[in-house]
Amino acid sequence: MKLFSSLRRAGCIRLVLFVLPVLLTGGEGGAAPPGGPLAFRGFSGGMALHTGWVGGGSVRLTTPAGRPLPVQRVRGVPFGIGGSIRFHFGEHLRVGTEGYGTYIDYGRTGSRFGIGWGGLLADWQWHAGRFHPFAGVTVGGGVVRNTTFTHPAGNDFVTEEGMSFRKYGFTALAPFVGTEFALTARIGLMVKADWLVNAGRPQPDFPQGPRLYVGFIFYHCGE
Repeated sequence: MKLFSSLRRAGCIRLVLFVLPVLLTGGEGGAAPPGGPLAFRGFSGGMALHTGWVGGGSVRLTTPAGRPLPVQRVRGVPFGIGGSIRFHFGEHLRVGTEGYGTYIDYGRTGSRFGIGWGGLLADWQWHAGRFHPFAGVTVGGGVVRNTTFTHPAGNDFVTEEGMSFRKYGFTALAPFVGTEFALTARIGLMVKADWLVNAGRPQPDFPQGPRLYVGFIFYHCGE
């Protein structure tokens, strides 16, 4: 239930921002006739779920009196959802934007690390039959919310004493590689892997690692 609730909250806004404009646009709309090596050819967009493995972050809590508490490692299997839209120029260049929410439950006390992030992307796509591999990078920003518990919290209305909450923004840098497989002329399956980096001020609790995305892409491009 926690996973379903998190994915639902993260996906609602991103569904509107990234997928709805694509789905509501006419199938042939937006296409431009050939006019050069970087002529506008249309756009594509869709949604994707992701998981993977991240680690390397740590939380070192202290009591109000300054007594250190056991270190908690921020690592585990993240889950999340988001979307992207790309504008196609020529046969290979694509630019656009993407955004995702990703969550990690860590430790044994119900601690949770959440990231909402997005930015501008650029990638280069090749074509091999129905397969369309690509590689690129996203640059943008995001917000981290890290709630750490020193003991499991009860499902009640009693305030908790042994907890810490951190919230901070960061500069996001995410190189990625992947491929799209054309199911039809207008729908494709996308598989992608990326590595989200905090490219700004380092934070001790920020984990890194590969994330694997799987989703559907809807094409609105000229022939």
